[in-house]
Amino acid sequence: MKYLHTMVRVRNLEDSLDFYCNKLGLSEVRRKDYPEGRFTLIFLSCDGNEENCLELTYNWDPETYDEGRNFGHLAYQVDDIYALCSRLIEQGVTINRPPRDGYMAFIRSPDGISIELLQKGAAKEAMEPWCSMPNHGHW
Repeated sequence: MKYLHTMVRVRNLEDSLDFYCNKLGLSEVRRKDYPEGRFTLIFLSCDGNEENCLELTYNWDPETYDEGRNFGHLAYQVDDIYALCSRLIEQGVTINRPPRDGYMAFIRSPDGISIELLQKGAAKEAMEPWCSMPNHGHW
């Protein structure tokens, strides 16, 4: 397993970039706009490396963040998403968003922290039981 990033949602992109970059000293290493989803992802780094970043998610439509919604998730890259999710289920962990696409799944910690699991490399071939497994709760 490899740690990838931590995501936080921000209300004001300019204020957030001023804080994280100008005041805290992080630098922007990657940015992508998603017009269809109406959000922007900006990855910040303390050493210029594109790994182990802080991901700022800016939703273009105003949103009030309560109950910790501004904190998004931890993300880990895994060698075999199906094997890991199977093992987690055997250990009593709920898969909130199953890896239907062979690439991405979400689980929650006992404290409700959302954890994204991403398949290393290309997505695995879609297969059952994952393809038809429903979401449980939210992530």
